[in-house]
Order: sequence, then structure tokens, then C-alpha cells
Amino acid sequence: MGGFGSRARGGTGNLAGAGNVNPAMTRSGSAAALCTVVCLVVVLAGCGGGGAPPAGPAAGPTTSVTTDAPAPSVTGLPGTTVSPVSSAPSASASHPPRATGTPPGPTSRPTTVAPPSTPGTALSAGVAGKDWERLPTTRKIVALTFDAGANADGVAPVLATLRRENVPATFFLTGQFAKNFPSKVQDIAAAGGRIGNHSATHPYFTKLTDSEIRSQVQSAEGDIRTATGQDPRPFFRFPYGDRNVHDIALLNELGYVPVRWTVDTVGWKGTSGGASVESVTTRVLNALTPGEIVLMHLGSHPEDHSTLDADALPGVIKALREQGYGFVTLDVLLG
Repeated sequence: MGGFGSRARGGTGNLAGAGNVNPAMTRSGSAAALCTVVCLVVVLAGCGGGGAPPAGPAAGPTTSVTTDAPAPSVTGLPGTTVSPVSSAPSASASHPPRATGTPPGPTSRPTTVAPPSTPGTALSAGVAGKDWERLPTTRKIVALTFDAGANADGVAPVLATLRRENVPATFFLTGQFAKNFPSKVQDIAAAGGRIGNHSATHPYFTKLTDSEIRSQVQSAEGDIRTATGQDPRPFFRFPYGDRNVHDIALLNELGYVPVRWTVDTVGWKGTSGGASVESVTTRVLNALTPGEIVLMHLGSHPEDHSTLDADALPGVIKALREQGYGFVTLDVLLG
């Protein structure tokens, strides 16, 4: 990873081998001609070196592109937990985006950011049909995830902490956020953040038609591509956690794996809502389990302007490490 976490590139392919060349032998009635041929054969044998021509270039990946930071594979490990599916939104879900202040003007798109792993490829049966709330592992690992929609006040301190601590993270962006804060979105991508889709305008999905859901997902996908050069697939987070079985299946058809959370820090409530740096850390530790997915937010509270998740992040990382936990992106779900 370019800025925080560690990633590795990989790829396999078949090398094209070279065949042996057998020169044709001819006959001559002339002894002198025969002698000449023999001499030429001896000379050519001495110059050939016995080596085959260089093999062709290795074939590139055909079904996936390896991200610049794949997480350790834990495919098949026990302990998978899937959140129950209902039509009711979560009581502790992302709040709707509300832009504050004047958003920064557009800047040039990054040119050095690698695309995420397996963009747009068919989903495996192992990840489809679920809205994941925990990584399928018994290892002591945690996935930090950040929703972006309201404003970008917490982006800089969050990225600074992740870089300093060398911790990877996944970021769910709305299309509106990508359009309003393109330079911040580019900072996230340039730092190596794993990008996911959080819809275009953060509506309640169970109130939408199939056509409206497709529009929300694909519009956000286009806005995120424009801002980052990255495909946000395959990760999607439903706004407010509001979805049903049909919505999950529809997202799967669009190439997405819905990802919920194990714990919401509720830092988005702000100090005016009774939250604090200490309460954010306590919620994460109280829900701690192998494969925990932590939901945090990049924006500040619209009224008290507190950025509790960003402020608590250094202490959260320290506390988790003291418990023997490491950090991964959601790519663990892909195996």
C-alpha cells in the first residue's frame, strides 16, 4: 500500500516454450560438396550454444486484478456471522449526508492509484446472499471501516493516524461525497484506502424500486470512478443498514458484496448527543471478537462539529493491539 497498511502484488501465467530446430540434411554426389556441408555443420554447432529462444511474456490475470494490498486469506475458517435480514433500518446506522461549508473545487485525478482487487467479477457462492457483519475467521483481526457522506472534516486526521500506525482500512463513499469533496476522496485513494460504495444520496433502500436501487448504486459507482480512478466493487454498505433479502440479491447481481458491521461506535452522535472519545473506544472493545468489523464515520457532527471517531482512532488502535489484534481490509471476505 502506498500510504498505510501493507499490500502485495501478484500474478501467474504460462510461459511459452520454444521447440527444437532440426536442420534438413541433403545429399550430394560430389565429395567436395559433402565436405563443405560437414564443415558448415561443425561451425554452426559451435555457435548455436544449445539454448532455446526466450519464452514469451507471462499471461496476465484473466479473472481478477490483485489489489495493491490484499488482506491475509482466511478462507474457510469457522466463525462466520451474518446479520439478520429485515426491512427495518438499524437503530445505530449511518446518518444521512449533509454537506457543510463550501466543498473544495475539483482537482486533477490521481494517476498512480492501482485498481481494487477483483473489480466487476462474478461473486462466489460463498459471499453472495449475505449482509456480512463479521469476517469469517477465528484469527485476532479487525477491519476498520469508515462511512463518508456528511462532510470531510475527519478525513485528514484519520488518514494521518492510519499512515502513522501503518493500519489498513476500508472507506464507503457516497456518490454525493465523491462529487462534493473530490480532493479528499483522492487523498483517501492515494493513501491506499480500500474503496467501497455507499449509494449515491444515502436513501432508505427498502423504500426504493429496483430501478431506483440500480440508479443509486451505479450512479455512485460512476462518481467514485471519476474521483478516484477506482472501481468500488465489490463492497457495498446499505445506508442506515436498511435492506431486505431482495435488496441483497439485487446488489449481488450488480457485482457487490453487502457489508454491515459488528459494532457502530456512534461517534456520529457527537458530544451534543452524549458520545465521547472514551465511549467510542469502549464500544469497540466491548464488541471485540475475531473478525470484528468496526463502523466509524469521516464527517463531523453538523451542529457541535466534533469528530469523535477521528479523535478516538489512535486510542482504539492502541487498545486493540494491546489485546493482540491486527488490522485488515474487507478483502478477507474474498479469500
